[in-house]
Amino acid sequence: MITRDMKIEEIIRQYPATIEIFEKFGLECNACSIAAYEDLAHGAGVHKVNLEELLDRLNKKISE
Repeated sequence: MITRDMKIEEIIRQYPATIEIFEKFGLECNACSIAAYEDLAHGAGVHKVNLEELLDRLNKKISE
């Protein structure tokens, strides 16, 4: 399960299929050097993305 406090790079490394979801939300996290240090909640806030919606979509993707 993906949580708000996980580092973005950790999410992408463990669940590569989530790259598609990040991109749908306009987040190019796969190419971002800050992804190794930034947790999901902070990244969503900086980019004005609804965190709960993003978490829901990410977790649905990894359970497919």
